[in-house]
Amino acid sequence: MAVDLRKIEQTAPALVDLYKRAGVSLRKHGLGGERAAVYLVVDHSGSMRRYYRDGSVQALADRVLGLSANLDDDGRVPVVFFSTDVDALTDIDLGGHQGSIDRIVSGLGHMGLTNYHLAMDAVIDHYLDSGATAPAFVVFQTDGGPSSRLAARRYLCKAAALPMFWQFVGFGDPRGDQFDFLRRLDQLPVPRTRPVDNAGFFPAGRDPRRVSDDMLYDRLLGEFPSWLAAARAQGIIRSAGPGPSGSPTP
Repeated sequence: MAVDLRKIEQTAPALVDLYKRAGVSLRKHGLGGERAAVYLVVDHSGSMRRYYRDGSVQALADRVLGLSANLDDDGRVPVVFFSTDVDALTDIDLGGHQGSIDRIVSGLGHMGLTNYHLAMDAVIDHYLDSGATAPAFVVFQTDGGPSSRLAARRYLCKAAALPMFWQFVGFGDPRGDQFDFLRRLDQLPVPRTRPVDNAGFFPAGRDPRRVSDDMLYDRLLGEFPSWLAAARAQGIIRSAGPGPSGSPTP
């Protein structure tokens, strides 16, 4: 069950258009009425400074909230900030979305390296502890490859047995070699390395804010339907029915 439009209008009027556009994209991809616990993972490594300063991270968070409000009914998204370690595990919600990223990162420390697997581990633990029955849809933003490629690959392959889909979004030069690992990760063979294809990747460019809302939602959701079908066929998702969202405040 989605958040009611009237609640969006009352608590987050600036997100009304995003909510509507996300709904259009969901229906276009055959996902109308689908339930999912939406997560956002954000790169907090040193090279990400410009994307925090220019509002790109906040813009992505707002767009993910608009999507989540169509897939879940609690009006909040768990967010993991990561660099060398997990720097924060918190929530953003409809009522407090404006300026939420700046408020969170102002309390964080050093912007370190880029360890995907620690962030993935935090999301997996949160999801399993939540008792959610709906699958998880994880938007995982980064501007480069991980410090430990072997660990990132291992975690993704292990996570393929869970009802979790990982949509990686790259900030930066779409032709740059910093995304070579993510391109390879997206193409890991099935079933030799993982039971289903549980990840997608797309580069959002040097200025992610310039990607239109419609295009962003279409790219986010492009591989999700095929994963849902494969995960249900493999018994990874055991129920298509409604269930708890899995996004309480940690």
